[in-house]
Amino acid sequence: MAVNVKTISDDELFYGHKACAGCGGSLAVRIALKILGRRSVAVLPAGCMSAVGFNFPQLSFANNAIISTFAGTASMMTGIQAGLKALGKKDFQVVGFAGDGGTADIGIQALSGAIDRNDDILYICYDNEAYMNTGIQKSSLTPFGARTTTTPVGSVIKGNLHNKKNMFEIVAAHGITYAATASIGYLPDFMKKVEKAASIRGTKYIHIIAPCPTGWGIKTEDCVDIAKEVVDCGLWYLAEFENGEYKLNRKIKEFSDVATYIKKQGRFKHLTDEDIQLIEASRNKKWDYLNKYFN
Repeated sequence: MAVNVKTISDDELFYGHKACAGCGGSLAVRIALKILGRRSVAVLPAGCMSAVGFNFPQLSFANNAIISTFAGTASMMTGIQAGLKALGKKDFQVVGFAGDGGTADIGIQALSGAIDRNDDILYICYDNEAYMNTGIQKSSLTPFGARTTTTPVGSVIKGNLHNKKNMFEIVAAHGITYAATASIGYLPDFMKKVEKAASIRGTKYIHIIAPCPTGWGIKTEDCVDIAKEVVDCGLWYLAEFENGEYKLNRKIKEFSDVATYIKKQGRFKHLTDEDIQLIEASRNKKWDYLNKYFN
């Protein structure tokens, strides 16, 4: 039976954590573990979820969970998977939860190696678009124009000067068994993808947008709505890569207003109308590509 909001387990495997109110990353971890169940082993590098989930003497995970080195999420997952297999254990899922910095910057080498070996693991990147745990520094997944503590706004430089790295397509270019994008604004889609990934043998990767109210400068109660809006305005897309082919899960005929999405966030308040037009132009170019090459 496919998991949905009516059939998802009542069992809570991630609770009592110390995350900020409205944290998108904690919601992604909570939902994923409810689907994967107690036979999952979670690996988390240095980052928000390890910081809020492992507070001695409290542990916020009801399943087995361990902190890895910052760069070694995927390699530790490989070792755990091999060890459990050697012990004759069956019906388990090794899952990693790493932020954007721990995935697209510090952890990309280990992830690339795991995909190359096709290790039977599920890697989930909760993307809040900066190093939020250590003070909101830029990562390679920080979007153009965003204010962070390392991309400040001044008279010359106005926020991040670079576009967000396309981690989903970088992973897909490895020929991975299964990869997908998701958003906490569309949880039924995320739930289906976690369930599907758990049924596939080999390396799986899910990249989920998970807003951070603190770093994004939004109200805590608006986190899920913002995560939905980033999809609706076309700045993030829901897709899958499987059997060498891309598939769009949500085709948008008419985008919602980019400016409305941008202006709700403190990290973008300095952007001018011209800046927003550049963002829209980049969005349009990306969707021309998606509509041409994605099913």
